[in-house]
Amino acid sequence: MGQARLPARRGLGCCVLVLLLLLGGSGSPGTTPPPRGPWPQEQGPDPEGAPWGRGRYEAVKKHLGAVGALSRQYWRILACRVWQEGCEEEEKQQEEREASPIPSWSFPLVGQDYLEILSAWYCSFSKCCETGDCRIINNITGLEADLSGQLHGQHLAKEVVVRAVRGFLQSPGPRKALVLSFHGWSGTGKNFVARMVAGHLYRDGLRSDCVRVFVSLLHFPHHNYLDSYQAQLQRQLSETLRRCRQPLLIFDEAEKLHSSLLDAIRPFMAQHHSQRQADQQRPIFLFLSNLGGNTINEVALDFWRAGRAREEISLELLEQRLRLELQEAAENGYAHSHLLRENLIDFVVPFLPLEYQHVKLCARDAFLARGLPYTEATLDQVAQMMVFVPKEEKLFSAQGCKSVPQRINYFLP
Repeated sequence: MGQARLPARRGLGCCVLVLLLLLGGSGSPGTTPPPRGPWPQEQGPDPEGAPWGRGRYEAVKKHLGAVGALSRQYWRILACRVWQEGCEEEEKQQEEREASPIPSWSFPLVGQDYLEILSAWYCSFSKCCETGDCRIINNITGLEADLSGQLHGQHLAKEVVVRAVRGFLQSPGPRKALVLSFHGWSGTGKNFVARMVAGHLYRDGLRSDCVRVFVSLLHFPHHNYLDSYQAQLQRQLSETLRRCRQPLLIFDEAEKLHSSLLDAIRPFMAQHHSQRQADQQRPIFLFLSNLGGNTINEVALDFWRAGRAREEISLELLEQRLRLELQEAAENGYAHSHLLRENLIDFVVPFLPLEYQHVKLCARDAFLARGLPYTEATLDQVAQMMVFVPKEEKLFSAQGCKSVPQRINYFLP
């Protein structure tokens, strides 16, 4: 098996050398490149089309010598990262170099930077490690930008999600899992945000080995089989944490999640017993629920009737009212009542009802996503097809933006 893979690895090794030669070794990424060509002109620029001068020849010779000197170490470390072969020997040599009081030749910074580029390039085409951790990207900047541009009418959700995820990932050793509970009417963006979080934390998004999605009525439909569901859920969560140190676990329709299933979930959300465990595991839980939607809508409607902007609604006001409503849930009904009593939920994230202007923005995004032309009149027509409540004010879209992508089909030629 190893001999069969050898030619392919030699071919990749040649690619590595060519990339290193093209990238040049004059500095780390981010430094300003020479204005003309990949090598410095020591004796002035050669005429266009003329043979190389002595200075350029020496520069090429110097770079080829540097590549030859580093190629074996590049290959050994790259093979360790990509195929996990020879890692023990490499780690042992690294420990000896760090422990030795005698200064020795070390891997140049430029080599380390190029190695990261090459490893990322290889991993973009193939999963390069068994655990799935190499597919973690944690692009919080991109998450913040996309939430600002694509999530409409949800100033609270934008702020809370970005701050909570960023703080959790930057914490040197969180002692418990990050648990966010999304609440609001259907179509207000809860699933949209969950998909966006997955897409910016993992290269493969929802298809990542680090992401598991559970839909209550789909995965746990019958109360007669709760014992079987518990064992199955416990096994799946354990497997996901074994495969990935930073798993994302999404529970959709959480208001229908039976409280007895908490026995399987609770240990993975609770406080870690050791600092080592905290360093190795960073689970993120997202609970998506329609529960509390009426309370959120009442607050938004009160602000509108008082002539106040919806952006003035604070998280403290809504979160306090939501927690009170969730804690009043029946003992054997909604699992959130238990999660709140045990202080396992870090943030209750309210999703406000969407107004006419937000539906138009969703329609615009749907047209752009399909590369279709639109006008303001077309966007108005799409928004007018939706049902708005309450009956008197007709202020909030009853379906949010959920059916907007299907509505634009009526305007196709």
